[in-house]
Amino acid sequence: MAERLAERGFEVVEADDGEKALQLLEQFAFDVVITDLRMPGIDGTKVIEAAVERYPTIIGVVITGYGTTKDAVEAIKRGASDFIAKPFQFDELMHVLQKALEQRQLKSENAYLRRQLDERYDSGGIIGGSQPMRRLLQLIETVAPSSSTILITGETGTGKEVIARAIHHRSPRQSNRFVALNCSAIPETLLESELFGHVRGAFTGAIGARQGRIEQAHKGTLFLDEVGTMSASLQMKLLRALQEREFERVGDNHTVKVDVRFIAATNSDLTRMVTAGTFREDLYYRLNVIPVSLPPLRERRDDIPLLVAHFFEKYSPGTKMHASQGALRALMAYGWPGNVRQLENAIERAVAMAVGRSEIDIADLPVEARASGQTAVPVSVDLPVEGLDMSEYLSLIERDLIRQALERTAGNRNKAADLLRVKRTTLVEKLKKILTKMQPPAD
Repeated sequence: MAERLAERGFEVVEADDGEKALQLLEQFAFDVVITDLRMPGIDGTKVIEAAVERYPTIIGVVITGYGTTKDAVEAIKRGASDFIAKPFQFDELMHVLQKALEQRQLKSENAYLRRQLDERYDSGGIIGGSQPMRRLLQLIETVAPSSSTILITGETGTGKEVIARAIHHRSPRQSNRFVALNCSAIPETLLESELFGHVRGAFTGAIGARQGRIEQAHKGTLFLDEVGTMSASLQMKLLRALQEREFERVGDNHTVKVDVRFIAATNSDLTRMVTAGTFREDLYYRLNVIPVSLPPLRERRDDIPLLVAHFFEKYSPGTKMHASQGALRALMAYGWPGNVRQLENAIERAVAMAVGRSEIDIADLPVEARASGQTAVPVSVDLPVEGLDMSEYLSLIERDLIRQALERTAGNRNKAADLLRVKRTTLVEKLKKILTKMQPPAD
């Protein structure tokens, strides 16, 4: 058996008995242990048990002529990966080993992915390791344990709700509800009822009492997105709820007391709105107890590869999708006015375009992102003393670029033309010229 395994590429060490096997296990971290079951002294089950205790990922295979179900169950309980009864074919052993090795590799990969996900989502789904994001994570760690009101500011698409959820999940309120309300997505006539709730008959269509979002978030966190779109009258009612932690439902005189942490967010400049008189100054100061400013994506470009990998996994799970160097350079170079949300949409589009491929290229990106990749390639050529044929030299460079573009796009001329920033007809003409030059002269 040792000789046959060695022929298959395994490095094999032999032991005459169980005692010798334990001595060897103390000296080296083996990947596999194959042992007979019934042996004088220490039997195979105890060898497996000792091996697994020292090396939890070791593969243990027990071979015996006493192939009873009881023996098999006992060996598996002690940590054996599988059980083979004599007589057996060597191919059967190889099948068992290969299956066990594949399972161990799969477990190892899953454990690695779990560690990566734990690290990535340890802060509530925030992805990024750039300096601005590290400062943001540190701030979240600092402010999350309190119940102070937080105002999150940042451009559209920077992930304000993600930050709000991260703060909630890091706070003592994490076991209670996180309730989100986008103030700009609900008509003004319904927003008051949505926020504070109403009683039956409060207005036309109020056929029953209803809890508002503030009441739903009792003992938890209420996230108010786009708070700058609230009307003046609603701002006044929200101010009272913030100050007193109490309110009345629409159409009711009964006061409802709540224990809620408020987190508000806006992409508007509330200080200018206060100056212009469109946002209450006292409400602004009540909301802005702890300000949290989110950096736009263009100020944290180092995070783009991480975000791209995350969106690949989201929209094409398990396919090992990746971006070509050209596509990644274009993604890094683009300014992303829509921030992370725009990047996510771009990757979702690219995955849809790259049907049957595991690599997206620059041609799969939106037009605006593709344009960012149109940077000149620095070329430095040492002119020989004797000079050179410039036309021929440029022709060689052009031919090489066309070859690379076709290889990268698997021969797709449309996409190759996009990569080279030329029309398809131009590319076809150049290919014809190249092929004509390559044809041998007629006899």
